Amino acid sequence: MRVEHASKRIIDGYARGDTDIAADEVWALEAHLEACRVCRDRLSAAVDVGVPAVAALVDTVWSGLEPQLALVARMPGGRRRPARLSRWMTPTMVPWLAMVVGVTLLAPLLDLAGTGTGNVSLVLLLAPVLPVLGVAASWSRGLDPAYELTASAPRAGLHLVLRRTASVLGVVVPALLVGGWASGVMVAQWLLPCLAFTSATLALGGVLGVTRAAVVLALVWAAVVVAPTLATSRTALALQSDALPLWGLVLALGIGVVTARRGAYAVLGAHR
Repeated sequence: MRVEHASKRIIDGYARGDTDIAADEVWALEAHLEACRVCRDRLSAAVDVGVPAVAALVDTVWSGLEPQLALVARMPGGRRRPARLSRWMTPTMVPWLAMVVGVTLLAPLLDLAGTGTGNVSLVLLLAPVLPVLGVAASWSRGLDPAYELTASAPRAGLHLVLRRTASVLGVVVPALLVGGWASGVMVAQWLLPCLAFTSATLALGGVLGVTRAAVVLALVWAAVVVAPTLATSRTALALQSDALPLWGLVLALGIGVVTARRGAYAVLGAHR
């Protein structure tokens, strides 16, 4: 398999700290450098030639750190698994996801006990917003102590956004599948709104920030659908099977916007 390396122009400009390099080129280069030893060596050589003062500073700092690093005990190999897990979710997401799963499994029990909303299943009411709340928790500044470090990493763009979202859906969707089966709700009735709301959150997140978009959409759903349904005990149009084509359209539009604006998620503000 042929590997595409960064051009000499970009590497030399990056080494000099040029400000005329496009932001997407910088992010792509930094992500590429993580996995490409050849380009890292080329960058090191470019720094030595083009910016000798920086190279001298790095050598001075390294000469002071190297003796101290040799005294630090290596981390046991058993701790590498949480590092892999952190690529998909943060530790602070675990209690939020546990709460979401608990609510998801409680909803069919209330439906079966007849203490829910009458003719309207609580699974249908909650399915669109439950994954959205998990996505909001995965990008909350207050819940992630390493937020700034994570959001400013080279792979903190759409790649990491999709990973965090996939981890939320991987937990919530199976729980909704169990809840929908217990309530006798057709899979498409809760799955399409669930995925459509998630894609809409990511699409709006490119403008407002993922967490803000999740909160806004959850509040809109509560005001427009949940509150009237609880007040009248009637199934809203958005929850009926006739609305499935509309949910499919929302899902397609959301995916299209995310794909078209994928560069927007490389900005730190997009994760707020």
